[in-house]
Amino acid sequence: MQHTVLLTAPYMMSSVERFRKVIEGYYGIKMIVPKVQQKLNEEEILSYAGQFDGTICGDDIYSERVIQGCLPRLKVISKWGTGIDAIDKPAAIRLGVVVGNTLNAFTIPVSETAIGYMLSFVRGLQSMNISMHEGIWNKPPITTLSECTVGIVGVGNIGQAIVRRIHPFGCRILVNDIAPIKPDFLIEHRIEAVDLKTLLQQSDIVTMHTDLNPTSRHLINAETLSYMKPTALLINTSRGPVVDETALAEALQAKQIGGAALDVFEVEPLPADSPLRSMDNVMLAPHNSNFSPMACERIHWNTIKNCLEPLGYDVSKLEELKKTI
Repeated sequence: MQHTVLLTAPYMMSSVERFRKVIEGYYGIKMIVPKVQQKLNEEEILSYAGQFDGTICGDDIYSERVIQGCLPRLKVISKWGTGIDAIDKPAAIRLGVVVGNTLNAFTIPVSETAIGYMLSFVRGLQSMNISMHEGIWNKPPITTLSECTVGIVGVGNIGQAIVRRIHPFGCRILVNDIAPIKPDFLIEHRIEAVDLKTLLQQSDIVTMHTDLNPTSRHLINAETLSYMKPTALLINTSRGPVVDETALAEALQAKQIGGAALDVFEVEPLPADSPLRSMDNVMLAPHNSNFSPMACERIHWNTIKNCLEPLGYDVSKLEELKKTI
């Protein structure tokens, strides 16, 4: 029987004909490629139930209900990227469906984005740019990263990459993670592991780098925001629901914190009526901190590999094949 793959990963859409040459042309697999703006919801996925054996997806909602509905044909869910919080992995495993993703996918671009936000904030780049475009010649008091305390919540690959990159700036670095942090890493980079409340109280910049799980959902909320300095910046390039956006908007409006830089949101795309859109002390981006040509190319092909291998295909020639298209 010919296999069919449902491809819905947005970052692959612009180059889908490249991948078609390999998936259909070399492996003989049929592809279904619907139009996708951001992600498919449950009903949209279920409209293809029974038609595909594997999927190459983005943040599409593969709940237990969806997975059940796509059985018995569905065999593999291959996620483009790292985060699989939109996939009910325990249910998939229980139902015999393989779930694949790419670990350490976006370490370099995401860490550089977070540091870009830090420098823009402490050097006043956003506020001065806005003033200049409004015809205002204003020189606000600004500082340097070396004079700041940076708090990093989540010390996985991205959190560690940020530590390594900002250490030469000479700033004080605090870290927090529910998992143990290797003592050698703390000593080597002269950083301090502290509890979350201490980190929030003492940091001038707080940057979030946790995955999304029951312990991190709304980790930043009305209570935890109340611990932060009134001049502090909150950066979130991890997952939107890590931050309670309603509480954040209220804290910003009350000048409880100094600003925020957000690449991810609880609802994506960010709703047009979000109060965050009208705040000058908030930098917004469309969930794009993970993008870099090199990172994306690696993830494209690893995601294809993660889909085809469980279906029984020999993927040893993928590296050679991608060079021919």
